[in-house]
Amino acid sequence: MSIAQTFSRRPVFSRRPVNVSRRGFLAGSGALVLSTSLPARRARAQAAGAPAGPDVTAFLELHPDGTARLQSPFIEGGQGIFSAMAQIVGEELDLDPALFTVEAAPAGAPYDIMGGFRITGGSSSVRSSYMQMRQLGASARAMLLDAAAARLGVDAAELTTEPGRVIHAASGRTLPYGDLATAAMDLTVPAEVALKNPEEFRWIRQPLPRLDVRDKSTGKAKYGIDVHVDGMLLAAVQHAPRLGLTPVSITNRADVEAMRGVHSVHMLDGAVAVVADRFWQARRAVEAAQVQWGPGDAQWPMPEEFSSAAFRETLATAEGDLVQVEAEGDAGGTIDAAETVVEAIYDAPFLVHGQLEPPTAVARFNDDGTLDVWTSCQAPEMYQGAAAAAAGVDPANVRIHSQMLGGFFGRHFLYATANPFPQAIALAKAVGAPVKLTWTREEEFLRDAPRPLGLARFRGTVGPDGPTALFAEVVGEGPTARWFQAPTGQDPSATEGISGKSYGIPNRYVGQIHVPDPAVIGYWRSVGHSMHDFMYEGFLDELAAAGGLDPFAMRMTLLAGNDRLGTLLQKVGEMSGGWQPGPYDAPDGSRRARGVAMASPFGSEAAAIAEVSIDGGEVRVHNLWTALDPGQIVNPATIEAQVQSAVALGVSETLVEELIYENGQPTARNFDMYSILRPDQMPAVHVEIIESGAQMGGVGEPGLPAVPPAIVNAVATLTGQRIRSLPLSRHDFG
Repeated sequence: MSIAQTFSRRPVFSRRPVNVSRRGFLAGSGALVLSTSLPARRARAQAAGAPAGPDVTAFLELHPDGTARLQSPFIEGGQGIFSAMAQIVGEELDLDPALFTVEAAPAGAPYDIMGGFRITGGSSSVRSSYMQMRQLGASARAMLLDAAAARLGVDAAELTTEPGRVIHAASGRTLPYGDLATAAMDLTVPAEVALKNPEEFRWIRQPLPRLDVRDKSTGKAKYGIDVHVDGMLLAAVQHAPRLGLTPVSITNRADVEAMRGVHSVHMLDGAVAVVADRFWQARRAVEAAQVQWGPGDAQWPMPEEFSSAAFRETLATAEGDLVQVEAEGDAGGTIDAAETVVEAIYDAPFLVHGQLEPPTAVARFNDDGTLDVWTSCQAPEMYQGAAAAAAGVDPANVRIHSQMLGGFFGRHFLYATANPFPQAIALAKAVGAPVKLTWTREEEFLRDAPRPLGLARFRGTVGPDGPTALFAEVVGEGPTARWFQAPTGQDPSATEGISGKSYGIPNRYVGQIHVPDPAVIGYWRSVGHSMHDFMYEGFLDELAAAGGLDPFAMRMTLLAGNDRLGTLLQKVGEMSGGWQPGPYDAPDGSRRARGVAMASPFGSEAAAIAEVSIDGGEVRVHNLWTALDPGQIVNPATIEAQVQSAVALGVSETLVEELIYENGQPTARNFDMYSILRPDQMPAVHVEIIESGAQMGGVGEPGLPAVPPAIVNAVATLTGQRIRSLPLSRHDFG
């Protein structure tokens, strides 16, 4: 099927939404209220025998004043999902997205729209809900047309719409949507509804301004740290310096309790907390506490002798069951029979999330036995269950108020020991009042769930036309195995970026050796792709060098017959002014070189070319050209912004980011010891979005994975020095 044929399809859906108005919801409001559900898969842990969740009771409300309120199943964290939801629903409803108010649906029944499971992550929000959101808007529009037909005494087929109103062209009569909302709320949702032909789109594919920009720019947007509850106390904690320790005593407890504003001092599991009238009072008091630590009962206690350097060597030499992830041809046999074999070990370090927002949670027990929790989270229903367990109440009696996220990057999933809300619940129960707990940057660095340290071992052979065999062993553990018990070999987070590549290498094998990571690991932006594409694409360039092949031309050869990726690679070459294979002198007198890389993350395709020089012994990235094909587009401005930010994070992790463990503890407790990209290190970023018409992919994370290998490959071309371990700041470039 051609791209044109793909776009010309006019889908018809029979999975209709529910008219909640007919069931009396918001009775008397005059609002048309429709709900729908998403066909998302259950979490692995919940798949076996879990009952279906209840219906969603409210999703889209169309009010008599012509405005709409949409409860988004996904959390806004700067990625623009609220705006995207309004843009998609508004397109089919034929209502200006600017007239929408969008807010996060609360956790739990009746809002657990995925049958008891919901997450915002994996660049999945728009692509998993796109057609359902369109159907929701189209169903509401069809009901408004039926209501208008009855009002005007004409057949609905004679009517059409313009933004916010129904038109009867034959008579010139019009009716605003708001005037029809009350009548429409009594109608039945049509069994089938036709969606727009994409060629008729008014708002989708347009760079509409974000709904949340004004509030964020003027300080009106509220985050978790802005939550205020009447009568609440403020709290701060001092965590044990190593996970697995717990407080035994506080030698100066009386002095701490006597400090100004202090309400009480508490011994928690793995931490000491102070509750006070103000946060600064609580922080000063808890930092003054002289705590004696002893062994505790942590699920994943960090060994006292653990260091990231030693763990890297453990992974490099690990032996064990190699579980096949994917295989084609006979990679092992081809390599064993070859005269020349290229071998390499690549690794990438632990990384913190480093979001600017301090983790905060507010907990309040109510007189009726219910519990309210305000916090930042990507999975409200998971938090609801965990909060209920922590509080000892039924999940149905827990309300999770998901706050706008001040940074995403995978930080706000439910990681044991990495979230403040269980401590806030314990403190609220102990003091009998609402408690707002905020972790300082130092405590956040200490208890963040970092990206795992990754390592892969490669062997390969190359012929005159390119690689003939590639054998890869990925060693370590991915976060999906840790948190969802994914079996070895079936955990994408452990191998993606090495598995799933599209190059036509005739003999290839990817396997995993599972080695548990002692750290409490978590997801990081683009997850396994964030490091594995660096490893694979770097080794691919090593094979090109061994075969005397140009890396750009070799990739084009390996993509023969793949029009989508071939077009993408060709595009990024054109963007850069044409591929340059070797070092060259730039107009400013610097000696520069370029590197190329590709990635296939989260259903999208990406290609990047980086231009680097060496400045004062450090790598300087001058330009980064990147082309992204997400298949289909909702808002090109949002996609470009996502790619820009992903490139910034990719450059940052490549040049400077690394979390080091020594003696079982992270050596960095703040940004003074953990480098991130400085503004003067940010390259010029050139973005091109290609809408191929393929199945819609993600956009939040795919802009990152091709960046590190493009930079490292450029450095190798410029210096002749092949870097196999990030970040580049650890290496000497003279």
